[in-house]
This record gives sequence, C-alpha cells and structure tokens, in this order.
Amino acid sequence: MKKYLLLLLFPLAISLAAQTGIQFSDQSWQQLLLQAEKENKLIFLDAYTTWCGPCRMMDKDVFPDKALGKYYNEHFINAQIDMEGEEGLPLSRKYQIKAYPSLLYINGTGEVVHRIVGYHEAEQLLEAGKTAMDPELNLKGLTGRFEAGEKDPDFLLKLAIGRANAMEDGHMEALEAYFETQKDWGTPENLELLFTFTDDLDSPLFDYLAQNRPDFEMLFGKEAVVQKLQYMVNQKLYQRVGESFDLEQVDQLYEKAYPDMAEQLSARFRVDYYRMAGDQEQFLEATINYLDKYQSEDAMELNNAAWNFFELVDDPAQLKKALAWAQRSVELDPGYYNHDTLASLYYKLGQKKKAIKTAKEAIRIANEQGEDASPTEALLNAIRTN
Repeated sequence: MKKYLLLLLFPLAISLAAQTGIQFSDQSWQQLLLQAEKENKLIFLDAYTTWCGPCRMMDKDVFPDKALGKYYNEHFINAQIDMEGEEGLPLSRKYQIKAYPSLLYINGTGEVVHRIVGYHEAEQLLEAGKTAMDPELNLKGLTGRFEAGEKDPDFLLKLAIGRANAMEDGHMEALEAYFETQKDWGTPENLELLFTFTDDLDSPLFDYLAQNRPDFEMLFGKEAVVQKLQYMVNQKLYQRVGESFDLEQVDQLYEKAYPDMAEQLSARFRVDYYRMAGDQEQFLEATINYLDKYQSEDAMELNNAAWNFFELVDDPAQLKKALAWAQRSVELDPGYYNHDTLASLYYKLGQKKKAIKTAKEAIRIANEQGEDASPTEALLNAIRTN
C-alpha cells in the first residue's frame, strides 16, 4: 500500500515543485483589471518581448524563486504580456514602455502606482514589490507628496532616482528641486548625482556641469565626461528625429561645455546627424571631414566608418580613404570584424591577393574566438570565383 501511496504522491510533488515561484495568470487584460479591482490588489505586469535577453534571464532565474513567489502570489495578481503581441501593443503605448523588461505595478483602475526597468535579482524584485505596496513610498505616493509641496532633501532624492530608474518623465524636476536644497553642489556625493542623472541640456544642472567640467573629469575621467556630453546631445537629436535641427545650437552647446574640443565634437556630431537624417551625400562628406581633420585612435569608430564606405561608395578615391581607416583599425585591434572589413575593401578595390590573405586571417581569428565566420567565407568564395 505504501508503494502505491508514494506513486500517487510523486506526481503531486512534481506539480507543487513546478508551482514554486511567481504564478502568472493567463486572463485577458480586462479580466485582470476586474479581478484587481474586486480583490483590491495590484497587478504585477512583466512587460517583455520575445527577443529581450534580460527578460528571458528573469523568467529562467528570478521568477521561479520560492520566497519571491510566496510574496508576489499573496499580494499581487501576476501577468506576463508580450509588448509586441496583439494584447501588448496597446498596453505598450498606454504605459509608454521604453525599455525591456519593464516591471509595472498597476491598480484596478489601470493606473501605474510603481515601476522599475531592467533586470533585477530576486531580492531586488522582492524589495520593489514591498515598495509598490507602500502608498507613501511607491512612485504614485512620492509624486503626490511632491505635488503637495514636500521639500525634504532625502525625499526629493528618492523621487528623482526612482523616476530615473523607472524611465519616467519628471526626474529632472525632482533632481533640480533637490539641488535647490543644497548649499554646496560640489561635494563628491552631489557631483556623482548630478553627473549620473542629469540628461537635460536646458537644465541649470547641465550649466553647472559645463562650468565645472574639471571637477567632473577629476572624479570620472575626461573620456567619461565627453561621452556623457555626447550622449546628452545625441538624446536631444533622437527626440527630434524628423524635425528641423539647429546645428548651430549644437555647436554652441559644445562650445559652452568643451571649448577646447568643441570643433571636434561638433564635427563628430554631424556624422551621426546626417546618418540618422538619411542624407547619404552629407553623411559621407561629414565622415571624411571628421576623420581627415581628427586622427581617430578608436578602432571601432574607424571600422564602422570603413564598413559604411564599403557598403555605400564606389568612388576609388573615397574607397582608398576607407581602406586607410580599416588598416588603422586592424593595427589598433586585430580582431575578426576589423579584418573582415579590410578584406572587403581590398576586394572592392581589386586587390585580390591582399583580399584573400586578409580574409583567411579573419576566418582564422574567428575560429579561434568562436565567432561566426560565414560572411567572410562567402566573401572568400566570391573573390576566388570572380
């Protein structure tokens, strides 16, 4: 009898084991809202896409966590929805999903009360769930306190960082309010906050960054500060794709922040600007102007420029410029992709022996590094048969 009892219990044990972790409902969105309103619970929404690597990692490694599942199954109605699927697309627009995974906590009326973005470990997600349950500390509660006029520095900082980490609008408003409470903006802690979270070129925080650049370079290094500035300018460009863009304004921004590098940064910006605008002639001209005037020592930058010219250009003089960039990129970084670009340019310029030799070297490196060499193998076959 014991033998049969164990056999009967074994499938049950498997079933219970499979149910540890967060249990996601398969109801429709409207049904989830009705249940949330009826039970006075929040919906925990895992807004994912099928191609998102961190989404798959959370599904595999985080959501099955036993302690996490216990808390979430008790306190939330849990849902996973593909934001590129039929049901997910309107939700993605409604909730302004900007990155994946986005993890939202939504009440029965469809209002987001809290949100986090990106991969989170089980312990982090557990803490996020507890914060979402606290009407004083979730983003909805913090926003209400801010609108009511609360000015405590710790509170303002919590709101600013919470909004920034959630990729919600308004974090700069809270960050500026925090700095209004600070007598000394130049403490290491405040410099780090300003550098990390400032992303508005029209903010007085950006003005401070520009005017006190050496302090930031001392903390973070010149390269990081230059990259931060370029990121902020490019973000402004991305926000205005399809609109007219004042390149002179960009020049002025760089002049204000980096007078010693303004011309170089403006020249580099024009390369990205014309590429995004789809103006091939201006893009090629801007690339040549930039790389002729400023000797880049960035292997990736040189390789990308060389490959763009391989794809877009037939003029031998321009291809020879691209060849020089590719040769320098290989000197700086003798990796697979740089060799592949160099081999392609040799071939396009009719230098078949060099093309074959370089393609073979690219394939050898790819095999050593575990890269897919099939594009170069196809190139090598094309060279040999033509």
